[in-house]
Amino acid sequence: MIGQASLEAKIGGWLGSQKEAMLALLAEVVNIDSGSYDKAGVDAVGRRFIDFFTQHGLVTSREPSEHFGDAIHVRLDDTRSNERPIVLMGHRDTVFPKGEAGRRPFRVEDGRAYGPGVADMKGGLVINAFVLAAFKRFGGAPAPLAGLITSDEEIASPSSRPIIERVARGARCIFNSEPARPNGNIVKGRKGGVFLNLEVFGKAAHSGGNFEKGVSAIGELAHKIVAIHRLTDLAKGITLNVGIVKGGQSVNTTAPQAEGQIDLRYIEPGDRATALAALQEIVDHPTVPGTTAKLDVRGEFRPLTATPESEALFAVYRDAAGDAGFAVAGEFSGGCADSGFTAAVGCPTLCATGAVGGNGHTPEEYLEVDSLVPRAQALALAILRLPADRA
Repeated sequence: MIGQASLEAKIGGWLGSQKEAMLALLAEVVNIDSGSYDKAGVDAVGRRFIDFFTQHGLVTSREPSEHFGDAIHVRLDDTRSNERPIVLMGHRDTVFPKGEAGRRPFRVEDGRAYGPGVADMKGGLVINAFVLAAFKRFGGAPAPLAGLITSDEEIASPSSRPIIERVARGARCIFNSEPARPNGNIVKGRKGGVFLNLEVFGKAAHSGGNFEKGVSAIGELAHKIVAIHRLTDLAKGITLNVGIVKGGQSVNTTAPQAEGQIDLRYIEPGDRATALAALQEIVDHPTVPGTTAKLDVRGEFRPLTATPESEALFAVYRDAAGDAGFAVAGEFSGGCADSGFTAAVGCPTLCATGAVGGNGHTPEEYLEVDSLVPRAQALALAILRLPADRA
């Protein structure tokens, strides 16, 4: 039986020798376009990870999706267990359009790697992949170890959410490898987010010849936007932003239709229902007579809320990080992630255990190359140091 210290040394040492292999895999997957709606591209990235897992003796399976990329499950072997697994999770879709990888392919410059999705979150997936390979090679996890690679997080996981929630309900804990903050911290809490579409209906009329017969949907939308923005309560962490507006028929026609896309963010789970009720009140009561409106939820994330169990998980990770050579704290983020879904079903969750990076969703997105190996080592050490599952 290999002792704990020896096992930690073997896994940490092997991961320490894999920096160039990690970069090579990262370059391959960054150079494949994988926007959320590009099923072919997202699945191509998935196949590259499946090839990696197969080469390292791991077992994979896919849950197909008609419109989005398939979900990929990873196990160390074919053995089924009643024990709850430790799950390493991440998404492979990006926000970038097709052709972006060709316009600015993967490159390393002054210690930073660049390219679409390099930090958010293909770098985290590479870390997860190598940690899974290390445990396949050396063993030692205190519970079954599994991986989940999803396909549509950037658009609120319309196909992956049921899979994520099912996996989380049966898991012991989740490490979600979103990028660590630029200062190196991981994320212990996140806001929830609801993405809505508000559509307003009026009546068209010639704005010169029959102005009085028209009813402006744009005019009503303007009133509603002001009212919606007033719902923001920064002290409670509730924000509402109408980020996109469009409507109208022509400059000389009173607008028969207009719409606005709304981003609602909140911290406390109960504030979701309160804010949605206030929004509906605005929708139901027009200022411009003769207009009507409707509100539709287009997607949402649940908040990542810290619990005693997730705090205990963080304590293990923090100590492991110290032994891997870096200090880490946990912080709160206003951004949303799939980790909110796992926390909402009661699974202890840590988020942003991926590589250090920043400027996500922009052409300046970067990943700190020298963070790949230590973050992989910290994740592996944290897994090794979890107590045996007694549930």
